[in-house]
Amino acid sequence: MKLNIDIPTSLNEITLRQYKKFLKLQESSEDDRFLTSKMIEIFCNLELKDVMLLKLKDTEKISAILSNMFESKPELVTRFKIGKKEYGFHPQLDDLTLGEYIDLDTYLGDWDNIEKAMNVLYRPILATLKDKYSIKEYEIGTEEYLLDMPMDAVMSSIFFFWNLGLELSETMTSYLDSQEMTEALTAFLNSETNGDGINQFTDSLKETLQGLKISLN
Repeated sequence: MKLNIDIPTSLNEITLRQYKKFLKLQESSEDDRFLTSKMIEIFCNLELKDVMLLKLKDTEKISAILSNMFESKPELVTRFKIGKKEYGFHPQLDDLTLGEYIDLDTYLGDWDNIEKAMNVLYRPILATLKDKYSIKEYEIGTEEYLLDMPMDAVMSSIFFFWNLGLELSETMTSYLDSQEMTEALTAFLNSETNGDGINQFTDSLKETLQGLKISLN
């Protein structure tokens, strides 16, 4: 039986919804074969019964491709589309309202609700003039749409705040208050190879999110 498989090769081909689905499975199982089959099922949009028909050597090749994809270190993604709607990264972070600031501080460290933090950072674009744009006002309850946003935007915004925290560390010492998180993410960013692929990526990401806080104190 021949299958046509679309294998993603970059994080912009993976959605936040897909990654959260896989993350839940990874948290509940340590069976490498099971996780490999589910990774291919979820990220390649296959049915599990079809994954089971693949040759073992092919699943290993696909798994390696997907793992390499998760080694990327994306630059800040400022714009992306979900369907026909275009979203833009908040162009004026200095103008965040208190409510936006609190929601960002609360949910950027909560992987189960990370889309709520993304709802603060990424909004529908209302108007564009050359490289500038205006975005829709913050609206709680619209974050469900962002589950279909690309993972490169999610990751790049997390790295953006991590780097921003380093730059502001002299004046905002509580911005990154977890030494363990900082060391883990530094090791991940500086690594040339990532032998454990997506497993190590997930560990670094979870530690990042658990420790990343934008404190008002």
